[in-house]
Parts: sequence; C-alpha cells; structure tokens
Amino acid sequence: MKKTGTEENMQTVRTVLDLIGNTPLLKARYLGKCELFLKLENHNPGGSIKDRIALSMIAAAEREGKIRQGSTLVEATAGNTGLGLALVAAQKGYKMILVIPDKMSQEKISHLKALGAEIVVTRSDVEKGHPEYYQDLAERIARETPDSFYINQFANPANPAAHEQTTAPEIWEQMERRVDAVVCGVGSGGTITGLSRYFSRVSPKTEFILADPAGSVLAGYVRTKKLGKAGSWLVEGIGEDFIPPIADLSRVSKAYTIGDEESFSTARELLRSEGVLAGSSSGTLAAAALRYCRESSAPKRVVTFVADSGNKYLSKMFNDFWMADHGFLRKAASGDLRDLVGRPFHEGSVSSVKPADTLMTAFLRMRLYEYAQLPVIEGGRVAGILDESDILLAVHTDVSAYHKPVREYMTKNLVTVQPSTSLEEMTVILEKGLVGLLYCEGKFYGLITRVDLLNHLRRRL
Repeated sequence: MKKTGTEENMQTVRTVLDLIGNTPLLKARYLGKCELFLKLENHNPGGSIKDRIALSMIAAAEREGKIRQGSTLVEATAGNTGLGLALVAAQKGYKMILVIPDKMSQEKISHLKALGAEIVVTRSDVEKGHPEYYQDLAERIARETPDSFYINQFANPANPAAHEQTTAPEIWEQMERRVDAVVCGVGSGGTITGLSRYFSRVSPKTEFILADPAGSVLAGYVRTKKLGKAGSWLVEGIGEDFIPPIADLSRVSKAYTIGDEESFSTARELLRSEGVLAGSSSGTLAAAALRYCRESSAPKRVVTFVADSGNKYLSKMFNDFWMADHGFLRKAASGDLRDLVGRPFHEGSVSSVKPADTLMTAFLRMRLYEYAQLPVIEGGRVAGILDESDILLAVHTDVSAYHKPVREYMTKNLVTVQPSTSLEEMTVILEKGLVGLLYCEGKFYGLITRVDLLNHLRRRL
C-alpha cells in the first residue's frame, strides 16, 4: 500500500530531548492591519520555551567538565526553566534541586515533583540580597551541597546561545525572512538577547519590543535607563526587580507595561479566539503585541511567543473563581453583603452535601474544592453546616463513622444574615469562628466566610 504524505513525514526520535525545538508558527486570525504570528513553544516536550535553554545549559556544563554522572544541579526558577531542567536532568541521570517563589501555580509544582526534582519553596515578597530571595537561596544551597552545580540561568551564556542558535533561525525561516518586529518578555533575558543578536546580523531593521508586567523594573529601565523600585505581580515567568547579567536590552526600541488583569484576560481571549491554551506570560506578550499592532501606521509582520501551556494555570487565571477573588472578573456591585459572596448558590457555584450523604462524601468534596466547611442543603434551604472539625470529632475514635450520614454530625445552630446586615456585624460573627448564611428575598444566596471578607477588603485596595 502506498504511504501517504503524512506517513512519509513522520519521524522516530531516540529520546524525548530530540523533540526540543522546531516548534510550529501560527498566524493569528483576529488582527487587522498587522500580521501577528505566534511561535508555539508550548509544543516543546516540557511544555515551554525554557526546554531549549535547559538542554543548552546542561550540555555546556557537560562539555566544560563542570558536572558528571550523579552530580546535583541547583537552580532558582519561577517555573518553566525548572521544568525544562528537571526533564533534561531526569533523562541524563542528574539530581535536581529547584528553589521556587511561593507564587508558582500548583500544577507546576506537581509537574516538577513528578519529574523527580526536589523542591524548595521560598518567599516571593523579598528582593535580591535577602537570604530568602530565591536566587540567593539557590546559590547558597549549591555552595553547601557536595558535587553540585548552580545553573544560574540569569548569568549563564549558554542561555542566550540556545535562542541565537535555534529559536531565531527557526523564526527567520518560518517567516520567509520577513520579520518587522519581535515581541519578547524578560525573565532571565536569554530569549531577547539571543534573538536580537541573530537578527542584528540577518535583519538589522527588525524591531524588538519588550512586554513587561506592571511592577517589574525592566520597561521603566528601557524608557529612562534608570532602575525604579519593583512592585509585585501575579504573572509567572517574566518581569524582574533587577537587570539580569545576560539581558542585553540595547536593541529594544519600545517597551509596554502590561498589568495582570490585561495579561490574564488576553490569555483567556487567546484561547477563545485562536484555540491556543497559553500561559500567563503569553498573555502579557500577546497584549503588548496587540498594542504595538494597533499603534502601527503601516502593515507589519510581528512575531511573539506562546511561551508555555495554559494547562499549568487552570487553577488560576482560567478559574473564574480565582479571577473573581483577585478582582479580575467583576460583577455589578450591590452595595451590601452580596458583594462579599464569591460563589452565589443560584449560579450553581456552591459545593454542598445533602443530609443523607456520608461523611466520606463530604470529606472528599472538601478536599476536591479546598473548602473548610460545606453547607448541607435540603429542599433548597440550608439545613446545617459541616466543617472539618465536625468530621474529625466523628472519626478520630471510630473511622467507620466516615460511612455515617452527615445529618448526625452537622451543626444546626446557624447564623443567618440579610443583605442589609452591616459589615461590622458580619465581622463580629466571623470573629467568633462562625459562618454567615446569607439569604436574599427568602432564598439562600451563599456562604460568607473569613476568606470572603478578606478578599472583599483586598479588592478595595
């Protein structure tokens, strides 16, 4: 039987590392004047553009005799570099210790652990020079660990070399040697440095545009050549509070500051419009590319990156509740206690149990949704509240109680509040360790917990 063209083009590789690079380029469909192309780096086996530098930096350390079989690699990472390093280290037989800031998504942490990496979580609210700053901590761990090597992506020349030698030539050929602008972010600085070096040789007129999270100092530095004071941001993987040693920003002609809300909403729109499930930094890049294209007076061919996959952020920016809790999805304000309820019952967003359900059902539901308590619903009304302490008291002397019905252990002494109840009254209720059951026009509206009040107060900042 004659082979089809697809079968003839199929290839077999020896290891998963052979799949790194040669990622596809997608032309976006929803822009007008400019042509926007997305380099789909989420197609790398580790799910991000950082697979390229992970392979490059470990290979360079091998060539230079800095590591040997059984050595321990140590790195500070906001996520994707760690995933790439853990993947390569596992394939090559190295131990891996990763120091990560505590804002990293749980999906990334689970992925890293599954690859066999040892994870050290540290604070994300401290600056360089603090002993718990993730880079300083990683460097110290490397010094104190026998037969170890600190990768140091921020100063490792093999980082930009990976993009100069692979990413940039791929883009140049895929774009048929016509590239007017490239939109990049900076985490370590390797991508923008490596690409700008390559394009300075083959296409000096190609512009480099920086996409930077609000709170990072990099965009301000490009505009003023002065370092401002860093703030905080939720986008992962890009933005810095210093200029990384390998970051060459000399060829950046324009910089855009993109807030978290715009980044997340753009990434969500990218999924709806283009079918691309992209990560949070990709939302920042796409938002900056859109701004650049809207400001351009002439048609241009623009490239940016889907730096990693959005499946690492399903519990965060693709979760409507997480977005609402952080004030990124807004509903019309009621001006009363309804504004505190993040999960209204009438929207089907409240996880609950029935009186006849077992404690095991309630416990598993609490763990699934990360709740400390559940309303017990019967006939559309709240019959009781069950919390973790109720279950613990029931089962700590008799584990068979897990199979008994919720009605035997739920709390029936309920505190009911109305929309007109004052915030001060609600605070007193919560200070007593109770939960408010909000009823509106005779119907259960939702629970009000301490977390709801905290989120409400934070949104008022």
